[in-house]
Amino acid sequence: MSAEETSGVRPLVRNDLQAMDGYHSPQIDVAVRLNTNESPVAPPQEFRDAVAEAVRDVDWNRYPDRGAKTLRSKLAARYGLEPSQVFAANGSNEIIQSVLLAYGGPGRSVAVFEPTYAMHSQIARSTSTEVVTGERNHDFSLDMDEVRRVVTTHEPAVVFLCSPNNPTGIVDPAESVSEVLTMVESYGGLLFVDEAYGQFSAVSATSLLGENRSLVVSRTFSKTWSMAAARLGYLLGPSWLMESLELVVLPYHLDAVTQIAGTVALDFADAMDARVAMLVEERGRLVEAMADLPVEIWPSGANFVLFRPTGADGEAVWQQLVDSSVLVRNCATWDRLDGCLRVTVGTRDEGDRFLEALKSTLT
Repeated sequence: MSAEETSGVRPLVRNDLQAMDGYHSPQIDVAVRLNTNESPVAPPQEFRDAVAEAVRDVDWNRYPDRGAKTLRSKLAARYGLEPSQVFAANGSNEIIQSVLLAYGGPGRSVAVFEPTYAMHSQIARSTSTEVVTGERNHDFSLDMDEVRRVVTTHEPAVVFLCSPNNPTGIVDPAESVSEVLTMVESYGGLLFVDEAYGQFSAVSATSLLGENRSLVVSRTFSKTWSMAAARLGYLLGPSWLMESLELVVLPYHLDAVTQIAGTVALDFADAMDARVAMLVEERGRLVEAMADLPVEIWPSGANFVLFRPTGADGEAVWQQLVDSSVLVRNCATWDRLDGCLRVTVGTRDEGDRFLEALKSTLT
């Protein structure tokens, strides 16, 4: 008999996962790809050469440094922290997962304020953590009364803020973040501020970090450091929390090459700063040009701009842009983002192609 004929009843996925969808960001073969908030330019050739040279000395038959000590030390120095106050992982998503494995789980909840980064809720549910949801203001800014209601009613184990927020680009004022932190600390919760796009904004929660504060801030090498291919993120916070993550993270989870790439990248901070400045300037140019078109635009502190065509169907506009070989993100499936599109800030040439296609579509 064949294996197919002899197989019995198949095992079932956990009940709480059966109705979930995985994360998807469909890719299409186009000339201008502005849908996933990647850096439009690669790191300098000197970075590539330095990484290649360092990789030649990797002891391939040995496990990597489990504590990523060199990388964590250089990151700590950048932020005026101790290495024990830094955790490095495979992108921001592994960081979120590690924090929720340690501080979430059955019988605990997290709070998110929609619309916001979908993976906060997705990963929470995958760790059997309840998700409680609050609504943002009409302009997508934080509604502090709503935050207070959610936090005091549910006392979530973890409260997520995303600033600049994805997909809206809104930056949470420092005083608002500080107020939320005070709320969360009053009952022993944790505030997690996701700053994947933090370098594009002048406001950061890193100034609130402290060994006695229940606050962590996550950042990534994917955006500003032009290293999406490396899948490297890091967390800043108190050392006692970093120690707790060692209870849940897999052994040797961060490979040697990724650690090398991150360590070398920090020697090219000037190049990173120049890229950020270029993209911030280009973001301003895009927003100024789009203001003359029939679209609603939200202010952005990130490397993308959220907009909604007025008097036109967002889905149809998205398709017409694709037909012009320009791909942006269709955000219609996000909570409260009906008809919204999100464009990544690219090079000036890519911006011109996008503006030309959008103008042709809307006028």
